[in-house]
Amino acid sequence: MEDNGAMTYSAPDGSRLIQDIEKAGFYPQLVSDVVKDSLDGRRPVSHLVQLETHFTNTELHRHITALVLAEDVLHITHVDDQSFDETGADAVARVSTETVPISQIRSVTLSYAYHQPQNYEPGTAIMELNLAVSWTGTQQLELYPAMCEDPECQADHGYTGTAASEDVVMRISSEADGRDAVEGAREFARTLRRANVAPLTDAGAQIAPTPVHQAPARKDAAAPRTRFGHRHNGRDAGRTS
Repeated sequence: MEDNGAMTYSAPDGSRLIQDIEKAGFYPQLVSDVVKDSLDGRRPVSHLVQLETHFTNTELHRHITALVLAEDVLHITHVDDQSFDETGADAVARVSTETVPISQIRSVTLSYAYHQPQNYEPGTAIMELNLAVSWTGTQQLELYPAMCEDPECQADHGYTGTAASEDVVMRISSEADGRDAVEGAREFARTLRRANVAPLTDAGAQIAPTPVHQAPARKDAAAPRTRFGHRHNGRDAGRTS
């Protein structure tokens, strides 16, 4: 029998990033150092930290994922552990990090679930939220044997399934994580989507387009001249008319 549990933390301004990693309690010093190193001096704007626990009758496995929006990039840190003995004394932590420019993110997808939708009204809590972030276009395939409507049919109908482009997928449940975790994850996704349209500064403000600098007009010209630019190097190759 397998059971799963999750703990999810977030903050809209990124100020509680280290505190939330410590609250998760999964090798907090190691995870904090890895995240700080991957940030490389950038200031967190928003974050989403999730600790997941999977256990059966004989094994316990945990892993943590930290998504950190920091200025113009999204950092993804994932840490899990593997035990080589029953006591857990002989274990190894495996760490992976990735830094993705916000401009390369292709989609930020949110999927909601509401309980008893016939009773929905403004302010009704979301039962479950799934966040999917895609940037490489990698196709995730889920295949299973195609079924025939004829119960007596023995023919091989091949396979059917679904294909989705996704690099990070996180599920946050109000039952497992709490209502605040669901709302925090939704706010993180909103911030990430806004940043994907217009990158953020470390203070969360939109970055204005870089102005195009034009050379000032010459004040000593007695009369306007027609100038012809060299097509390769742009040097003046013109003449006065």
